[in-house]
Amino acid sequence: MSQKVKRAALGIALAVVLFGVGSFLLQSRTPIDMQSRTPIDVASLGPQVGEQVPEFSLPDQDGEMRTLESISGPRGAMLLFHRSADW
Repeated sequence: MSQKVKRAALGIALAVVLFGVGSFLLQSRTPIDMQSRTPIDVASLGPQVGEQVPEFSLPDQDGEMRTLESISGPRGAMLLFHRSADW
């Protein structure tokens, strides 16, 4: 048997073993006990749905300053806040 065939066979065998170990570890994890979690007070996290937000002036992704008035349409505006990966 050539070296290439031996290496390929060894690589496949190693992949199968690692896959088996990974599958076992994923199945043997203890499920999260939902009863032990601390409830989150959503009202303390920031503006709530339908609540009027204060006037603001913030730069958009292009550096242009935006205000609540500049982004509001005839039916108002929807603001979505999300956490950035670099916070």
